[in-house]
Amino acid sequence: MAQIVKIKFITHLTHDVLKIVAEKPADLVYQPGQAVDISINRPGWEDALRSFTFTSLPDDDHIEFSIKTYPAHNGVTNQLLSLKQGDAITVHDVFGDIHYKGEGIFIAGGAGITPFIAIFKQLEKENKIGNNKLIFANKTKADIILEDKFLQLLGNNFINILSDEKIDRYEHGFISAELIKKNIDNSSKYFYLCGPDPMMQAVEKHLSALGLAESSIVKEAF
Repeated sequence: MAQIVKIKFITHLTHDVLKIVAEKPADLVYQPGQAVDISINRPGWEDALRSFTFTSLPDDDHIEFSIKTYPAHNGVTNQLLSLKQGDAITVHDVFGDIHYKGEGIFIAGGAGITPFIAIFKQLEKENKIGNNKLIFANKTKADIILEDKFLQLLGNNFINILSDEKIDRYEHGFISAELIKKNIDNSSKYFYLCGPDPMMQAVEKHLSALGLAESSIVKEAF
């Protein structure tokens, strides 16, 4: 059931990623990793639904989203850039198949990190970070969402790869079968995937080439 809520707080996480904190709708239930359809309460935008992943936890007293914006598209995310405290959004239906099953390697591209933000927050809260690893692909260092936080949580288990920049101690290029294989160990039971379609398809081919079972892959089903 759609519910209108007010924005409590809005800020930039990176040059093009917004963090939006809003009131929590009554009776809202979701799992870390799930998403929800959102629309903006403005004339002409009420029916323009877009899906965003919760980066808050289910028992928080608010909801939070980390949203990559595309001003050039002149669409919903561009409208979000002009929102301020007190403005209203409508929260629609919750959905999503990405959830934590056990230790493994999280593989994210760009804004595809968002379901993993909530999952890692939950693991941190439960002291269950363990030997989970995160391979995060971006164009440049400036695009890395919550780099300091993931470094603090994961240390050497946080692997960044940049396609458009060469920087010491950062992998360069695109996620390869070799990069994945290099990071697989005995605790790599599951492989969590989220990112743009071309990246997802490439990574799934790499996992298949490495002989990994379909049942070990956790991703959004469409």
